Amino acid sequence: MNSYFNSPKPAYSFEIFPPKGTGSLASVFATIDELASLSPDLISVTYGAGGTSRENTVEIASKIQNSYNIPAVAHLTCVGATKVSLDTILDKLQANGVSNILALRGDLVEGEPLGEFKHASDLIEYMKRHYSFTVFAACYPEKHPEAPSLEADIDNLKKKVDAGADVLITQLFFSNDDFFRFRDKVRAAGINTPIETGIMPITSASQVTRMVNLCGATLPETIRRKLAAYGHNSMAMKEAGIAYAVEQISDLLASETDGIHLYTMNQPSIAKRISESLRGILYSRRVKCD
Repeated sequence: MNSYFNSPKPAYSFEIFPPKGTGSLASVFATIDELASLSPDLISVTYGAGGTSRENTVEIASKIQNSYNIPAVAHLTCVGATKVSLDTILDKLQANGVSNILALRGDLVEGEPLGEFKHASDLIEYMKRHYSFTVFAACYPEKHPEAPSLEADIDNLKKKVDAGADVLITQLFFSNDDFFRFRDKVRAAGINTPIETGIMPITSASQVTRMVNLCGATLPETIRRKLAAYGHNSMAMKEAGIAYAVEQISDLLASETDGIHLYTMNQPSIAKRISESLRGILYSRRVKCD
């Protein structure tokens, strides 16, 4: 398992995404330049639905690993994957020194079948049988949108862990109480795998509406008030969103979270603002743990 999760200090990581289609990678590498200055423990790279985007994931993750000397986590999905195509990608990542994979089922794409792997647990089991990657898996504090209940979703999470998942990363959430309830249930179910908490700073009213519709996250009343008060003013909304993310993360760190995974949306300036606001808290936690 990655050494950052073998120590009591919390991990601090970022997620970025490749450009769509044949877009230039220059802006992504500019983003990484800025994020690297914040000394993250890991940077993960999402995996798109198209072939070019998937190839970009391999290239970007490899550069993070080798040019920036930051451990990279390459996302990998079941959608459209065969054992042959999967081996091709895993062999490339392994040859380039990338040792961390986030295994996902992926969003279903109209006209594109799941392939030979139907569930993330199938993907995890295959990788653990044939490779030596540290495998990350997703979890959902408010349950996966397709799950009939949180309990059923935790049963599915147990399958991922039993298949060999080493680390869990949560879907975004806006109420820490939702995460704490989820964590208690997960631990009660016998799942003791480290859990990184996924945090997405709110930067605009349209962004939060889109993400809530996509993943089913609940908006607490305090965020609804902020949207009502500042949603029409982009600068004010961004400032309020950054302040809320800082407060949310500081509370999670005080409650002994295993790590913070910041969904940057390729906006390094916001990641910098949040990191600078948390610098004293992150440093004190790490000194205490060391």
